[in-house]
Amino acid sequence: MSTDRRTPLDRKRVADTALALLNEVGLDGLSLRAIARELDVKAPALYWHFKDKQALLDEMATEMYRRMVEGAPPPADATWQERLLTSCHGLRAALLSYRDGAKVYSGSRFTGTLHGVEMEATLRLFTGSGFTLAQSVRATSTAYLYTLGFVAEEQGVRPLPGERRPGFDVGERARLLADFPLTAAAGADLFQDYDRLFEEGLAMVVAGVEARYRPGAAAGES
Repeated sequence: MSTDRRTPLDRKRVADTALALLNEVGLDGLSLRAIARELDVKAPALYWHFKDKQALLDEMATEMYRRMVEGAPPPADATWQERLLTSCHGLRAALLSYRDGAKVYSGSRFTGTLHGVEMEATLRLFTGSGFTLAQSVRATSTAYLYTLGFVAEEQGVRPLPGERRPGFDVGERARLLADFPLTAAAGADLFQDYDRLFEEGLAMVVAGVEARYRPGAAAGES
């Protein structure tokens, strides 16, 4: 329980506390009542700042994003490929910092306009590199969704780095699926070495963007 009773209760303090508690209890165990207990206040005090749990999750996702861009800003002179890779690497690292980080982030709505700064810069870089605006949006959103989905699956096996949920032993899986040899052997690529798997998949996304849109091609091609 927090002993800092004199610090004013505001949205950021609640979100910070919720993110810290998230690593202990996970999303299913995170409740406004538990957060209030951690802050040493009554639960109704939180409703002054957040009307419900989703509103709190929105603020948590916003704080996660704020920390992410402060910690690893993309290089100013990056190519579109470098910016896409940097953004996806930063997002994955940020989500992996929290138990159920991908679940919290997915579907949440940012509570401010900070994301507009990075999004505008990204879209300007892409359109300046020969993409149409629509192509820029599809390329960046596809990479974003790949990263979010990958981490969601990764955290289903490894809630936090160094942890592994029961039931994802590759050897045991292979034994149970012995009648399906290719499926059994696939476990080694599905549930191990997530860093390598992420990099390979992200490289395929970037290569697909290049092959599909050929930046600089005539407008109207897709």
